[in-house]
Amino acid sequence: MKCNKCHSDDIKVIESRDVADGQAIRRRRMCNACGYRFTTYERIERPQLIVIKHDGTRQLFSREKLLGGLYKACEKTPVTSVQLEQMVTDIEDSLYACGEQEVRSAVIGDLVMQRLSMLNEVAYVRFASVYRRFKDIASFEKELTHIRQQNRLQKSAS
Repeated sequence: MKCNKCHSDDIKVIESRDVADGQAIRRRRMCNACGYRFTTYERIERPQLIVIKHDGTRQLFSREKLLGGLYKACEKTPVTSVQLEQMVTDIEDSLYACGEQEVRSAVIGDLVMQRLSMLNEVAYVRFASVYRRFKDIASFEKELTHIRQQNRLQKSAS
């Protein structure tokens, strides 16, 4: 490990803690040469998942790409980065639990939609508008009606 600032390899760990329910370790590090502090994360390395896109093309699953899309959907909402990190961890765990090396992007989208609908309605609608490719107001209204029905069912079940 080298310092990002001075490129020295004289680095020490000043704090370690588990994050994401033990799925990763967060380490605060300090460069002994220049005093620069930075954070690193260590995660369990899993086999690569291949995502089959709508057009049939394949690409590697990217946790960062999924997180980026969620950050955009949750912009200016009270959803925290910790909640989004946990959501992505849950989705990854679900995908790996299936035991398949290839997964359709629709499966990932549905997992995101399920979790976002419970987390924040505005973020859900933003994500849905991109994911479902709304072309007109009618399809947008149909999705809003679907959200309202789900909310009624959840409230009546409680």
